[in-house]
Amino acid sequence: MRVGVLTGGGDCPGLNAVIRAVVRKGVQVYGYEFVGFRDGWRGPLEGDTIPLDVQAVRGILPRGGTILGSSRTNPIKIEGGVERIKDNLAGLGVDALIAIGGEDTLGVARQLHDRGVKVVGVPKTIDNDLNATDYTFGFDTAVNIAMEAIDRLHTTAESHHRALICEVMGRHAGWIALHAGMASGANVILIPERPFDIEKVCGYVESRFKTKYAPIIVVAEGAHPADGQMDIQNQELDAFGHVRLGGIGERLAAEIEKRTGKEARTTVLGHIQRGGTPTAFDRVLATRFGLHAIDAVHDGDWGKMVGLNGTDIKRVDLSAATDELKTVPVERYSESEVFFG
Repeated sequence: MRVGVLTGGGDCPGLNAVIRAVVRKGVQVYGYEFVGFRDGWRGPLEGDTIPLDVQAVRGILPRGGTILGSSRTNPIKIEGGVERIKDNLAGLGVDALIAIGGEDTLGVARQLHDRGVKVVGVPKTIDNDLNATDYTFGFDTAVNIAMEAIDRLHTTAESHHRALICEVMGRHAGWIALHAGMASGANVILIPERPFDIEKVCGYVESRFKTKYAPIIVVAEGAHPADGQMDIQNQELDAFGHVRLGGIGERLAAEIEKRTGKEARTTVLGHIQRGGTPTAFDRVLATRFGLHAIDAVHDGDWGKMVGLNGTDIKRVDLSAATDELKTVPVERYSESEVFFG
């Protein structure tokens, strides 16, 4: 069997660990051949490949990013895109695909499966917002990077008596903000699932200053105020219909200064959160996902995604992972509110 491998969407730590595990077990245990597709779905769409053998994956376990490259190409939106992929796979002698990605990449994988492509999915996103898996690799690394940054912000905030805002990633789900904020002792955590009251946020800021400490606010990029409280700018859509987010931190700082008279500054972590070497947790999880993904290929269990359930790796339908996002429950956010102000 010849198996194609691709990584789509935003890069994150642990992608290379999956690729390594897939190839090592696939070659050594099952005797398969592999081909890597460049830049997500653009690779099979254009037939753009690189050799993928045991030698190619040596030494990549600790490396961030992906040796295959990535993109946000959506072949479903391209006329004849699905047929081009099927023709290219046939022409290259590729019998099956392993697609490593988040909601968008796996959403395409699901549609290709429905149209006869043999595909297995591996969940990847630092946002941890994919259903049917307790954790996605990349999340733990992103949280630890954000936590370290917020730890450093505490000292400079107190030195200058400023309110400091740390904007982290999280379009629809606030898992990174919640975990990083709780781990670093943030005074306010704002997430997409809970529209915030700017007056209440300013109240927390003023309350914190009264204790002679400076406030730290962690805000997910997708967080938004209650209707009409702040102006939120519109952005152009990408190939999957998403706006390009960013800027809530700066707008929040301006509102805090205007309403409280206290100086406020913003740090946007951006791509720093998903760059660099993965944590031990993400290396192990990504490796296990890769091992179980190639087992699914060997079993011919198409249209499935591997996911973490407790400490076990299970197979679930791609539809279960992509029909609905996993967002922060009210009770989890309520736990963090004890420490606000």
